[in-house]
Amino acid sequence: MNRIYDQDLPRTEANFAPLTPLSFIERTAEVYPDRLAIVHGELRQTWAQTYSRCRQLASALQRAGIGRGDTVAAMLPNTPPMVEAHFGVPMAGAVLNTLNTRLDAETIAFMLDHGEARAVIVDPEFAPVLARAIALRQRSEPLLLIETQDPLFTGQTQPLGGQAYEAFLAGGDPAFAWQLPGDEWDAIALNYTSGTTGNPKGVVYHHRGAAINAISNVLEWDMPKHAVYLWTLPMFHCNGWCFPWTVAARAGVNVCLRRVEPQAIFEAMRQHRVTHYCGAPIVHGLLVNAPAALKAGVPAGIKAMVAGAAPPASMIEGMEQMGFDLTHVYGLTEVYGPATVCAKHEQWDGLDIGERARLNARQGVRYHLERDVRVLDPQTMQPVPADGQTMGEIMFRGNIAMKGYLKNPKATQEAFAGGWFHSGDLAVQYPDGYIKIKDRSKDIIISGGENISSIEVEDVLYRHPDVLAAAVVAKPDARWGETPCAFVELKAGASTTVQDIVAHCKQHLAGFKVPRAVVFGELPKTSTGKIQKFELRKLAGSAQAIDV
Repeated sequence: MNRIYDQDLPRTEANFAPLTPLSFIERTAEVYPDRLAIVHGELRQTWAQTYSRCRQLASALQRAGIGRGDTVAAMLPNTPPMVEAHFGVPMAGAVLNTLNTRLDAETIAFMLDHGEARAVIVDPEFAPVLARAIALRQRSEPLLLIETQDPLFTGQTQPLGGQAYEAFLAGGDPAFAWQLPGDEWDAIALNYTSGTTGNPKGVVYHHRGAAINAISNVLEWDMPKHAVYLWTLPMFHCNGWCFPWTVAARAGVNVCLRRVEPQAIFEAMRQHRVTHYCGAPIVHGLLVNAPAALKAGVPAGIKAMVAGAAPPASMIEGMEQMGFDLTHVYGLTEVYGPATVCAKHEQWDGLDIGERARLNARQGVRYHLERDVRVLDPQTMQPVPADGQTMGEIMFRGNIAMKGYLKNPKATQEAFAGGWFHSGDLAVQYPDGYIKIKDRSKDIIISGGENISSIEVEDVLYRHPDVLAAAVVAKPDARWGETPCAFVELKAGASTTVQDIVAHCKQHLAGFKVPRAVVFGELPKTSTGKIQKFELRKLAGSAQAIDV
């Protein structure tokens, strides 16, 4: 091999710097110091102020003995301290562990112990559950408790005896000279998967992946400078899909929101002229189905990003009627949130709503800075035919993939077997390269030897005008082994019957795919809006079967 290009061409600070999203806020504070960075209630905070506060937080953490590789947990809603933690914690060299605020004390205790948290920043709303979690911890090392205050929180408080957030920041240096990570492979964040059995796995992000996914968000959305971003997506979920760092890169505005409620969302959109927001399908469904009076005066052209279940035609049509532009993305905790996008084409605009919905329901193609995404046969690790029919498993490789699972080398090795990250999602690939999920490997229903995609049945259910949410799981069957069981949440005021749902499915599905049981009621969901199928599987066995 000719090595002439490696001779006398050293890597130095002059020609190389590790990638990190921390550089985004540094630049924005220099270039746009007086631009608005954070809005929350009456608070208006510029980028210069935000950068100084993040440096104060980093300095105060270091003065408290917290540094490189230490874990700092945050149990916060979408408030300014949560934005600041995404920069201040890694500026101290520490790793940010954002805790799901909907979890029980036992699970929080496990995460604090497993992640070896040295400190916790907590909102007063979640102090009671954190107090119970601390009492359940197995580790004896003391926790530094930092308690925030929020004038928008009107509930009763339960002080934990920790330091007040503002007082803690005051002990730090606003000109703190934070350092770039020694290696862009250094950990920046720890996120726990919402495991359905056993303890959740700790997913470790690195600085490089966080920076690259944040920039990919900009590219996929053509996100302009000074975008106004509404925090409907929890920042504890995959670090808000890396959008705290994306908004900083664009010198945008973080419009904070404690609760996801249609009235509060529409009011924020009007008051702050919101341009972008993200959310699970349930969030977009809330807005589409909200009373018309709430939507009055909402700015046109708001860009919405949806992940999770594919957006049904009714959602796409409803978003278009509000003047919103919907982008469908797909990903997992292990790939920093979204890592594929259903990139739209101009020629789709002239198609009818049904065809547009079919095209937009696909999970699409790789994010700009992801190396590759393919549907592979998990046995041979070869690509399946791009025929839109042959199923395989979605696999990722490249920069937007986790370091691995914390303290779980076996699970890490399995996840990266063959040089690809195995998503566990079964899909097909079309001739144009676009991917469409058919099911999670564990959600395929095998009925009489035939594979039934629960997602295919759900897509049909969502076409019914009275269906707000739907999920299909396997129901044990003495004759067929398994049959589809549909759980359906109807829109308010709907009077649809089980027979109506079955008749609707018969119009669009082969007979063996039609649900043999239909259960009406509110569906159990995670804090990020995902339907909890593992809870529904527990109920499916007792669901009353019907003749189809």
